[in-house]
Amino acid sequence: MGSPPRSSPRLSWRRVLCVLFLPFVSSGFAPPAKYRNNFIFERRKLPPNPRRFDWSHLTPRELKNRSQGIQTEERAGRNPSFTLEGHEFLILGGSVHYLRVPRASWRDRLLKLRACGFNTVTTYVPWNLHEPERGTFDFSGNLDLEAFILLAEEVGLWVILRPGPYICSEMDLGGLPSWLLQDPTSQLRTTNRSFVNAVNKYFDHLIPRVALLQALQQRGIGGLLLTADNTEEVMRGHIKGVLASINMKGFKVDSFKHLYKLQRHKPILIMEFWVGWFDTWGIDHRVMGVNEVEKSVSEFIRYGISFNVYMFHGGTNFGFMNGATSFEKHRGVTTSYDYDAVLTEAGDYTAKHFMLQSLFESILVRPLPPVPSPTPKAVYPSLKLSHYLPLWEALPYLQRPVTSNVPINMENLPINNGNGQSFGFVLYEMTICSGGRLHANAQDEAQVFLNETSLGILTDVYRDIDIPPITQECQLLRILVENQGRVNFSWKIQNQRKGLIGPVTLDKIPLNWFTIYSLELKTQFFKKLRSARWRPLGGPSSSPAFHLGTLMAGSSPQDTFLQLLVSECPSTHACPRGVWKGGPRVLSLPHFNQGFQQVSVFLTFHCLRNNTSEHSGKVQTIIIRRQQRCGFSPRPPAPLHFPECGAANGFTCGFMSNCLTHTCHLFTLMGCSIKCILQLPSFPRILFFTRYILYL
Repeated sequence: MGSPPRSSPRLSWRRVLCVLFLPFVSSGFAPPAKYRNNFIFERRKLPPNPRRFDWSHLTPRELKNRSQGIQTEERAGRNPSFTLEGHEFLILGGSVHYLRVPRASWRDRLLKLRACGFNTVTTYVPWNLHEPERGTFDFSGNLDLEAFILLAEEVGLWVILRPGPYICSEMDLGGLPSWLLQDPTSQLRTTNRSFVNAVNKYFDHLIPRVALLQALQQRGIGGLLLTADNTEEVMRGHIKGVLASINMKGFKVDSFKHLYKLQRHKPILIMEFWVGWFDTWGIDHRVMGVNEVEKSVSEFIRYGISFNVYMFHGGTNFGFMNGATSFEKHRGVTTSYDYDAVLTEAGDYTAKHFMLQSLFESILVRPLPPVPSPTPKAVYPSLKLSHYLPLWEALPYLQRPVTSNVPINMENLPINNGNGQSFGFVLYEMTICSGGRLHANAQDEAQVFLNETSLGILTDVYRDIDIPPITQECQLLRILVENQGRVNFSWKIQNQRKGLIGPVTLDKIPLNWFTIYSLELKTQFFKKLRSARWRPLGGPSSSPAFHLGTLMAGSSPQDTFLQLLVSECPSTHACPRGVWKGGPRVLSLPHFNQGFQQVSVFLTFHCLRNNTSEHSGKVQTIIIRRQQRCGFSPRPPAPLHFPECGAANGFTCGFMSNCLTHTCHLFTLMGCSIKCILQLPSFPRILFFTRYILYL
């Protein structure tokens, strides 16, 4: 959500900066609003009968043979407006990112968007997911952009497409592929030749896919291009000849003054009206009140302002796709992208949904479509983890390690056809024959082992650790580094290389001859682990290990919520594909297959070591239960109590502040780290949601 960079004379670079607006935008009507000095609005009361908008004839299918695309128009005595086939209309948009929603749930989320009263869906396009390696493109499965757009048309929604290349969106590196960091001379989000060339090659593949979905292209009519900036930065971020839109938290008259100076003869579009906010690890869940949202939306409608709700449905940061912030310290964005949105992370209705539905119903001539039923959910028996596999015994199932005289950062590892490693962990091994003071720049966090004995933690702040004296033969020093998410905005994106950065020294003497294992934790790796010799689980493992359990889903599986009763660890971050990290959490696991599902949990050692509780490091049980809902009463009910959460086990129970999900949590924040990998073999790409608790 940062400001785009400045433009370049090249047409292809203009594509880089603009948000592409497909001619998929529906209509409505709004009362005219007068403006005078610096866009100070004159308030007008709504007419006695507010049922005045009718865009039933302006749906994508009704206008397949239209002769004009979306236009902007200024008429005498009226505010500038958008028009479609000559009709004035408002864009009532809601953001749903296809990449953050299981494909099997796309239709449900879009139907709920339409039934709420919206006419447009807005989505980002993540470059890093679509081009994971140079010249290798993935638009399949959950990344099938064309299928998502066509489904939106089928449901009756227009589409605003935001193709980037930079999208922010709290994604790793703002949606830019990490292989761009291999070139030390490249400057991301600038007119640097290396960056622009990479963007052009990506757009040369992406844009033809999108153009084929624009029926108007056959008639020589394209979509409307626009930029999106925060209210105070629009003067710097706009491009001549391109519509400027703005982002805001709530309606304030003076928020439009810079936009008015820039384009007083164009309609207003709020590209991102934030109805919540994203969360980072270690910070309380952020919310926005229903009344605040209602007040702003009412003002938008009163003054004929088009807007897009960010987010209508946030979804989940599957895999390692989360970004990070870096203010006072590096904080990864949570796996959950709930965003306190109109729908919960699991796709359930909220008070904001019913408020907006009621508001839109009051201004429409025709009734809204029926509201889809809530997704059914099931309660399954608690799951016991039965086997484990130490990380050291899993190394042979990884790809061949890299050997190097010096440490190599993640992005520059000679793997994945020369594209390096984007996400996950990196294990560095080297032989040492004496103790001393170890110094290393580990991004973002590392665990240090002497053979299999944990010695401590390295972070981007604490870079030193003592190695005990070695009196006999030389020992194996191991440094396991975790990438907790790259910063997704600001100039700091230029320096987001992960792993060990620079030399590793022991008493200021550089170490050499490293064996480097890439732990990307992809589906293929877990398939290989099926043939490993798993050990029966008798208690906590003394080293990083994979843990295995089996969930019996039965013959008619349904969505469910999964909770790991383990210690809360604020330093963990987003999950690899098939991975959930942190705990305890409530997870929504959608679309089980029949029979059983294997669940693999990866626990790193230092959380087990540092937690001083009697139950530290033990995964007591995995509770499969139904999500508890408390409705939308102004006073939430008393906290729930579960038999699994007795005080004797050190658990306390509480409810989410948005009164949607009840859960139990364990102990207190201990400053340790747990990584839990939940791998569902039947779903290598479509995984699950997390519901997190950060208010212990």
